[in-house]
Amino acid sequence: MTVRAWSVWIVGLLVYLVAVFHRSSLAVAGLAATERFDISASQLATFTMLQLVVYAGMQIPVGLLVDRFGSRSVLLCGTLLLTLAQTGFALADSYPAALAARVFVGMGDAMTFICVLRLVATWFPARRIPLVTQLTGTLGQLGAVLAAAPMTWALGQLGWTPAYLLAASIGLALAVAVLLVLQDSPTHRHLRGPAMSWPAIRTSLAASWAHPGTRLGFWMHFTTQFSATALTLLWGYPFFVRGEDQSSASAGLLLTLMVLAVMAAGPTLGWLVGAHPWHRSTMVLGVVSTIVAVWTAVLAWPGQAPFGLLVVLVVVVGVGGPASMIGFDVGRTSNPHERLASASGIINQGGFLASLLLVIAIGIVLDWRTPGGGSDYTPSAFRWAMCTQYVLWALGLVQVYRFRVRTRRVVDRDELEGIARAIG
Repeated sequence: MTVRAWSVWIVGLLVYLVAVFHRSSLAVAGLAATERFDISASQLATFTMLQLVVYAGMQIPVGLLVDRFGSRSVLLCGTLLLTLAQTGFALADSYPAALAARVFVGMGDAMTFICVLRLVATWFPARRIPLVTQLTGTLGQLGAVLAAAPMTWALGQLGWTPAYLLAASIGLALAVAVLLVLQDSPTHRHLRGPAMSWPAIRTSLAASWAHPGTRLGFWMHFTTQFSATALTLLWGYPFFVRGEDQSSASAGLLLTLMVLAVMAAGPTLGWLVGAHPWHRSTMVLGVVSTIVAVWTAVLAWPGQAPFGLLVVLVVVVGVGGPASMIGFDVGRTSNPHERLASASGIINQGGFLASLLLVIAIGIVLDWRTPGGGSDYTPSAFRWAMCTQYVLWALGLVQVYRFRVRTRRVVDRDELEGIARAIG
């Protein structure tokens, strides 16, 4: 069963990796997109913001679909939807058509990660689940790395339509792999939950949200992820160049180091969570406190912060990405299996909600603190803007501590630690 479990996980991981590839493929096509659709920079940014809003908004519906129809069916639908959406994006010749295509890319993307989490929880022994979950999140992000060089080459050598059609074609091979390899559990190819009416859906979601462990997982995800996401998504490069007077090469190096920190921290945190499940919230509080402390040192530094301090910043902020995955493990141990995917969908909204709030807040404060408007942002403006993180950290830390206390009242410590000892 071990070989079979790893085979199922590898196929699921590849689908998630390709979803991240499609999500990130526009990052290297910005200039080509502005020329093809004759759009401004703000219109270009709308692609990313809209895609993230759709992704976050789809989490609970997708979770309900997985609980009802199983991971295999939903993952296959997501793969086909991504393929069709990228094909539409390849053929789009107007801005509204391209926006519509990216909406469907966001929908297909949203149908991958929760499915893989459900497969991991079904196929692997309890103690291995945190590690495999971290590996899923970490290795899946390689899709963003793979989207850079290959798409840059394809756009330069083949042009817009052939490059995106080639990217879309990957989904066809993955759809075949899903059909041939995946099954929902070791004993069932298709695992179906009970049909759910609207009252049943409300009852199920209310039951998931009512458990303090689900809320703890939500606030863990909310508090740990947003700083890294805001830097990698939009504001990292301008902050390092304009706010900290670094060269373009140094800014690129810092963002690369953040990705490496994510990849290194994921397996380590996965092992720690599996070995010490009672202390998951303590790990999150420690990670977030460290992030806050290093950000404070950078923002309080007279003038530009030393490059070494910025290296420490991107490393500790990068650890926040894998730390957000701890929230899913708390949700897993707090909900019955039939509600696992919908609870994961609730939790997965936390970090993306916080990230969207931060991205918008930074932009608003930068415009407010920039003399005369425009995009000539000053170091002072960036310091003001980055201080908006403290509001989210304060809210998140209070809520994590609050629901940590509530969760510990209803979760059996001996049971959690017994699972950790029983299975290697």
